[in-house]
Amino acid sequence: MSRYLATLLLTSSLACGSAFALPQHASPTSRATLLNSPHQKSAFANKRHCPSTSCSITSSSTELSMSLSGTAAAAKSLALSIPRAGGQTSLSSIVSSAKANPVALFDSLLIVLAMGAVGFKAVDKFTSASSDATSSADKEEKPAEVKSLQLKFLAAFWLLRCGYWMSGQYVVPAYKSKVFGGVEASMSLVSKIFLSGFAAIHPSFDTLCITYLMQFGPSIGQATDKYGRKAGTIAFALLYSLGCASIKSNTLWMLFAGRAVVGCALSLLFSAPEAWVAGEASRKNITKYLGETFGLAYTGDALVAIIASKLASWAASMRGVTGPFDLSIVFLAAGAVVSGLFWKENKAVAAAASSGNDAKGAAKKGSIKEAFDIVRGDQKLMLVGAVQSLFEAAMYVFILQWPNAVAGAVSAYFGEGAMTPFGTIFSCFMTCSLFGSLTFGKLLKRKNSMTESTATGMLAAAAVSMGAGAYLTAGATTS
Repeated sequence: MSRYLATLLLTSSLACGSAFALPQHASPTSRATLLNSPHQKSAFANKRHCPSTSCSITSSSTELSMSLSGTAAAAKSLALSIPRAGGQTSLSSIVSSAKANPVALFDSLLIVLAMGAVGFKAVDKFTSASSDATSSADKEEKPAEVKSLQLKFLAAFWLLRCGYWMSGQYVVPAYKSKVFGGVEASMSLVSKIFLSGFAAIHPSFDTLCITYLMQFGPSIGQATDKYGRKAGTIAFALLYSLGCASIKSNTLWMLFAGRAVVGCALSLLFSAPEAWVAGEASRKNITKYLGETFGLAYTGDALVAIIASKLASWAASMRGVTGPFDLSIVFLAAGAVVSGLFWKENKAVAAAASSGNDAKGAAKKGSIKEAFDIVRGDQKLMLVGAVQSLFEAAMYVFILQWPNAVAGAVSAYFGEGAMTPFGTIFSCFMTCSLFGSLTFGKLLKRKNSMTESTATGMLAAAAVSMGAGAYLTAGATTS
């Protein structure tokens, strides 16, 4: 059972990786409409990928080299946990250990996936070496100010993302471990707490009363533009840390409030850091390097997620399911310190004023109504938004249900009391997501290849995987 479940979940992760790569390869016309609109920074506060078609994970040899070395290092460190006999790894001992221990099983699976990613990137790098050699003479030296900006941005960005990734996989197990009135929290209650990060809660109703944040969410992005992107980044670290601290509470209203704070923090994470580096690049007239910068950021982010998840497993083994949240706060604080010391504040309103527009006019241009009108007037934008929204809805269902499903399968296969290494499993997911993104980039290099046809195949694979997983684990996901 656990073998089938692992296969289904990892297949879904591969499809997810391809899905998150899709916006990077959207049509130039559609992307230009999105990126050139005045309300870009506030309306897209929840974007996940860089705003440049040149940000493909496989777009540069620099990205390939960095991810290759990082994945290889992760595989090397994980290999230390495999039993060895006489100085050499015995295949039979690995298999027997994996059958007896869920931690060894998923550690072994992660190593196999990491080796596969390394092999994939090595082959891709080898096949593209000749073309890179012919064009190397045309490459210009990167200016020192670009290197400095990338170092300042990436150091803070990866620390903050590490804190973000570290806590994610233990959110549901932590909420599920709570006891209210002598009864363990149900999945229905856990879902309501989780959704409070996206909606406002009316406390006088027994059921969850949702008022979607059509004004409050985008207003966070507008406030970041007005008061400063550096301030918004530091505010994310503070708010997310408060949300992590709230996990240790056994008071229901505190858990709801903490999750709502996390929702506000995520709006800042998905807008403030990238808006800051874009503003700095514009101020220094080096915007042509933004594609490379965001490519490095999100290639490294996949590796950061893998490492953070392994650290989360270690923290959980030491301090229980709330341990990863304590460790997350450390990385968030480090990211806030780096951005606070080395980032120079920039604001969108100041940029508008320097162009001869007053602050009031700049604010009007970023209105929600204008954003809605632009999207409504472009059928392609509406369709892309609908597809991505539906996929993300399915993904959040998956996020809520996979911990219970995997824990049930682990208990059924290894016996009651077996520890489920959620962090390591999430590392496997992220490795597959990286694999999916790399595969997507490779497919697009083929002649006559179209993003739309690739997306159709990806969505079909994801639907089959999700459906099969839901069928096989129905009993484990409804409690």
